[in-house]
Amino acid sequence: MVPTLRPGQYVVATNLFTKPNIDDVVVVKHDRVDKIKRIKDIQQGKLFLVGDNAFHSIDSRSFGWLPQNYVVGKVVWPRV
Repeated sequence: MVPTLRPGQYVVATNLFTKPNIDDVVVVKHDRVDKIKRIKDIQQGKLFLVGDNAFHSIDSRSFGWLPQNYVVGKVVWPRV
């Protein structure tokens, strides 16, 4: 799958949402780096995050489930 966002592309994210949902694209702080990933699954307050380009993405398949409080914001623009 082709990535939804291109490297260097600007996004707008907000933390004014009630809770993350499956298929939301979120910004998470992981290993002191902001990462933009899609929520694939939510279990017991933890998120399984995947990149849209499965063959080239470093995501929960390599770093595991992340706590919900790692979410910095939900991407609201561009609509993804």
